[in-house]
Amino acid sequence: MPSAAIGVIGGTGLSELPGLTDVQDVTVNTPFGAPSGPVVVGSYQGVEVAFLSRHGAGHRLTPTELPVRANIYALKLLGVERVISISAVGSLREEFAPQHMVVPDQLIDRTRQRVSSFFGDGIVAHVSFAEPFCPTLRRLLVESGRAAGATVHDGGTYVVMEGPAFSTVAESELYRSWGASVIGMTALPEAKLAREAELCYGTLACVTDYDVWHPDHDSVTVEVVLRNLHHNVATAQAVLQAIVPQLTGERDCACAHALDMAVVTAPDVRPEGTKQRLKLLLGDRA
Repeated sequence: MPSAAIGVIGGTGLSELPGLTDVQDVTVNTPFGAPSGPVVVGSYQGVEVAFLSRHGAGHRLTPTELPVRANIYALKLLGVERVISISAVGSLREEFAPQHMVVPDQLIDRTRQRVSSFFGDGIVAHVSFAEPFCPTLRRLLVESGRAAGATVHDGGTYVVMEGPAFSTVAESELYRSWGASVIGMTALPEAKLAREAELCYGTLACVTDYDVWHPDHDSVTVEVVLRNLHHNVATAQAVLQAIVPQLTGERDCACAHALDMAVVTAPDVRPEGTKQRLKLLLGDRA
């Protein structure tokens, strides 16, 4: 099986990674089912990268249907240590205009129907999630975005809604009153599961619209979103070209040790089947 230290999860509009060479489509089986599709592994800017189209071939999976545990597990199994997520979002702030990029530093979870942990079934773990994005990866995303000529906002709170319908006006105004910056449907549970898998995780959030709150802009529709996607995809590709060559060497952040003190279940009562399912994540700590 091929390996890669960097993973890219492509969102709406970014279903493939141009420039990836020596490509292999890898079908990965996980204890949590099948990923969204085959993981495409190849060389990108001279670095081995694993690319996964979040919504599957032809964009056939809703945000709620995404097999996120399988996706993150599959990347971990392939040796991935750092994950860059590309995500289309709506803006909740005037200054975060369509076609801008945002590298958020906080999350608010408004999902309701998603499994958000690898743990359970007899093994309990509580990872630290105060800072949900890897600070090192965030910094490099901001720097690489600006080097690529994009308007990049450093920091902001990303509200993750269930979807697939867009917000009501009342919901949009509520999130604005909380001080949130952007709204989307996919950063969770990805970020939580990446932390449990001890992966560095950062999101490049690509603004497509002003959600539904802005009085001078039409309410968000698929047509509005798609109108800005082409520009955003080109920008995201430029950012990836700039950042990937920098993601080498040992990690110096806390992400790689997120489980060290997180598992609270006594070793002698951990079910054998659950230990085997989590062996990739826990290693000798199982």
